[in-house]
Amino acid sequence: NYNHMNRQLLLNKNTTGQIIALIWLLFAGQASAQHTEAIKYGDFSNWVTRNIKESHIIGGKTKQVYEIAPSRVIDGDEPYVNEGGSPWATSNVMAKVCGITKTSNAVFPEERSAGNRCAKLTTRLESCKAIGIINIDVVVAGTMFLGRMFEPIKSTSDPYSKMEMGVPFTKRPKALVYDYRLHIPAGGTRLYSSGFGSKKTLPGSDKAEVFIYLQRRWEDADGNLYAKRVGTGRELLSTNTSTWVNGHNLSVHYGDISHESYFKTYMGLIPEEKSYCARNSKGKIVPVHEVGWDSPDATPTHILVMFSAGSGEPYVGTVGTEFLIDNVALAY
Repeated sequence: NYNHMNRQLLLNKNTTGQIIALIWLLFAGQASAQHTEAIKYGDFSNWVTRNIKESHIIGGKTKQVYEIAPSRVIDGDEPYVNEGGSPWATSNVMAKVCGITKTSNAVFPEERSAGNRCAKLTTRLESCKAIGIINIDVVVAGTMFLGRMFEPIKSTSDPYSKMEMGVPFTKRPKALVYDYRLHIPAGGTRLYSSGFGSKKTLPGSDKAEVFIYLQRRWEDADGNLYAKRVGTGRELLSTNTSTWVNGHNLSVHYGDISHESYFKTYMGLIPEEKSYCARNSKGKIVPVHEVGWDSPDATPTHILVMFSAGSGEPYVGTVGTEFLIDNVALAY
C-alpha cells in the first residue's frame, strides 16, 4: 500500500506539472501573439458618393467624388467635411479656380469580392480645358490619409497647406497592418504636370508609398507647431502582385533610427520645406515643424498614416498605377 501511494503521488505530481506547463505555454503564446485594432472605416465598406456638377464651360458633367465615411449620397457642390467620425481624408476634392467648379477623383471604392469592398488608389491625369480661359493638366496620385482636406481648392500651389495631416493618438503600436494589391504599368517613366507650364517625362517608374509616423507635438506662444518623431514606419512598394497580399505588416520603430541597419533615407525626419500642416489652438492651419527624434519610450500625441499610389513630388507619377488597400489596422 505504501509503494502504491508513492506511485500515485508521483503520477499526480507529474500530471499536475504537465498541466501547469501546458497552461504556461498557452498563456505565453497568447502574450506573444499579435493582436490588432482596426482603424475606423479601415475596411472600406462604407463610402459617401458626392454628385457634383462641374461648370458648364468645361462640359457641365456631373462627376462622382468619393469619401470614406458612413454611406450616403450628397448632391451638389458643398464643401466636404469628414462625416460620421471618419478619420480618413483623400486626394479626392472639389476645386473652384477662376470661378470654375472642377472635381478630381483618384480614390475609388472597388469590389474585392461579392459584397466586400476595398479602396483603389490610382494615378491619373486630370484635365480642365476651356477655350480661351483655362487649359491645364494635372497628375494626381490617389492618396488617402488620417486627417482632412480643406475645400474648395482654389489653386495648385502649396498643396500641403490644403490638408491637415494626422489625428490625436497616444498608443504605441508595433505595426501597421493591411492587405494590398499593386499594379504599376511597364515603361519605366513618370510624368510631371502641375497644370501650368510644359509637361515633363522623367526617368524611372513611380512606387506606391505607405507610412505611419507617431509624433509628440507642442505649440509655442505664437501658435507655431513643433513635433518630435516618436515612431517610424515607411515603405516604398514597386513589385506588382498578381493576387492580394493579406495581413502585410509595416513595423513601427521607436526613437532615433537614423543609425540602424534597416534605416532608409526616406524614413528620416520631414524636411522643413515639406512640412505637413495642422490646426493650432487658434484654429489656424500652420506647418508642423518636425525638429528631432524623440526618446524610444516617449508617448505620442498624434498619428500620421498615409497610403499613396505615388511616392514622388506633388504632380508627379506613373499614370495608370493602381494600388488597392483593405483591412487597415494597428498591431500591438
